[in-house]
Amino acid sequence: MSCVRDWPEPIIRVQSLSEKGLEAIPERYIKPMSDRPSSNFPVIENQNIPIIDFSGLYGDETIRAKTLSEISEASRDWGFFQAVNHGVSPELMDRARQLWREFFYQPMEVKQGYANSPKTYEGYGSRLGVEKGAILDWSDYYFLHCLPCNLKDHNKWPAQPSSLREAIEEYSKQVVKFGGEMMKALSINLGLSEDYLQKAFGGEDIGACLRVNFYPKCPQPDLTLGLSPHSDPGGMTILLPDQNVAGLQVRRNDGWITVKPAAHAFIVNIGDQIQVLSNDIYKSVEHRVMVNSNKERISLAFFYNPRSDLLIAPAKELVTPERPAIYSPMTFDEYRLFIRLRGTKGKSQVDSLKSPSPR
Repeated sequence: MSCVRDWPEPIIRVQSLSEKGLEAIPERYIKPMSDRPSSNFPVIENQNIPIIDFSGLYGDETIRAKTLSEISEASRDWGFFQAVNHGVSPELMDRARQLWREFFYQPMEVKQGYANSPKTYEGYGSRLGVEKGAILDWSDYYFLHCLPCNLKDHNKWPAQPSSLREAIEEYSKQVVKFGGEMMKALSINLGLSEDYLQKAFGGEDIGACLRVNFYPKCPQPDLTLGLSPHSDPGGMTILLPDQNVAGLQVRRNDGWITVKPAAHAFIVNIGDQIQVLSNDIYKSVEHRVMVNSNKERISLAFFYNPRSDLLIAPAKELVTPERPAIYSPMTFDEYRLFIRLRGTKGKSQVDSLKSPSPR
């Protein structure tokens, strides 16, 4: 990956295309017929992902057991849920979202000063993967590292709005704390010691990064997607959605469920690394993002990941003769190279690692 230093074609900012008032989107963004929003499985109406009140983790034994059970069921059956009363300040959530919206409203020459490359993705971007001629998604983003400290570089974080860097620091601190509580709950529900998954991720030396997604208005939302179907390659994603515009859809059997965000809730989903560590007890789930002809959307995806050089493999406590290890060890660095080269490809990466026969 170190040899890939630039994108295969000139970068066009989707926000700029949207602001031109085009009646039709460029061909580069038109999905094949089978991948368009209305062509690939129906949208399931009148359903939502589970909503879990995390204050129950600090209640009496009965309430705590009930909350752990809800987390376990959602992680095994859905791979997605919404968390309310999670301990992150609602005011900070609103402030972070608004400050990032202000960043994307800045002049293009300001944003271009933070343009990213495929080497680390850090900075202002508009595509994933370096596959030449790929069909692109209708979105821009900003990606930055929060942990480990040696990767965090404030010079790569936006200087404007002036309070954004301070807000990112506090937001990251609070979300990491919530992520640690989630890791305890997931470990306990697997029958492991409560610090098992955290230790597997590197203890306090985890990887954590933020991708702020900006989905501009789109004149032909039926022909494209804001983000193509994929499962998240990392450990766990803690998403702060746009409160006013729905767009995230989660794969559920043979259909898609549009997530209806609860007030000041995080949308939490299992990533591929926890699927591997749990030996397929927890599942990462495909999801995609729709775009809108009348409204833009913004969301903050916080990725709680293992340290990049640690081998990730099924927990030995979860491997039995009846349930052999499904995956061979692999570092997160090796794993995410797939997406950096090819972009989002459903669950093809994690599925490709499964052993053809029990070991």
